[in-house]
Amino acid sequence: MNSLPINIEIYLPTGDPQGLRIATLTASPLKAVEVPRALLSEFQEMAEADQLALYFLFSDEAEDEKRTVYVGETEAVGKRLGEHHTNPKMDFWTRAVVVVSASNDITKTHAKYLEWEGIRLAVAANRYVVRNGNAGSKPHAPAGVQATCLHYLQGIRVFLAILGQPVMEPYGKPKDKVTSEDVFFCKSATYDATAEYAPDGMVVRKGSKARKDMVPSMATMSAGKKRLALIEDGRLKLEGEHFVFQEDVPFGSPSGASDVVTGTSSNGWTVWKTKDGKTLDELKRAKTSA
Repeated sequence: MNSLPINIEIYLPTGDPQGLRIATLTASPLKAVEVPRALLSEFQEMAEADQLALYFLFSDEAEDEKRTVYVGETEAVGKRLGEHHTNPKMDFWTRAVVVVSASNDITKTHAKYLEWEGIRLAVAANRYVVRNGNAGSKPHAPAGVQATCLHYLQGIRVFLAILGQPVMEPYGKPKDKVTSEDVFFCKSATYDATAEYAPDGMVVRKGSKARKDMVPSMATMSAGKKRLALIEDGRLKLEGEHFVFQEDVPFGSPSGASDVVTGTSSNGWTVWKTKDGKTLDELKRAKTSA
């Protein structure tokens, strides 16, 4: 995502912060409308409901600890959301984010390409269960249209993230922003894990090895339940003498991450260390509390 400063405005057409919300970006023709499913009829009365749009349907409830998303495009978004509202097979969603152009300069070709890119990026980020499956074949679009769409995507990603749905954002910092002070290790004879301390929390990296056995007392603790859930959904897989992380997995706290890795209660602030042996506490917590 673009790291330049951005000015975004949120407009509440009814004055209710839990209701319809319209987000706009300075110097961008795009606007995003967040539509709670319960307020769909109110959205259908708005001018944006008659426009060509890229849209995202989101669940609030987690499926295997991940929320669900569906990405689509349509020429009349109010009508399409109405169809999804009455379709039992699409009953998962609780809110939609609709992206339209204030100047009506998004064409069907733009929308098809944006839909493909949106699905592709959502699958790659792996934060949500993507109901579309994979992105399929890349749609044909002239080079100029593709360039415009990539510019639009920067704004769309900002809209989604600011509205609490960072569906296209990979866990952790961009690779070119990660420093040696962001990467930590948790190692012993029975486990060997690497993690990044990032805005998402503690992100344990794919390929990390967790202890095979868990102490019995952890079974009723939140970390123990998290570990068992990761094993059940396949994100932790037994390979020889270790459980191996099959993908990057975020944890809300350093200790939550180290508990799952070590199979016992731990203090993540002191267990996670850099290659130089500095603890997470020394580099991140002590520095900010000084």
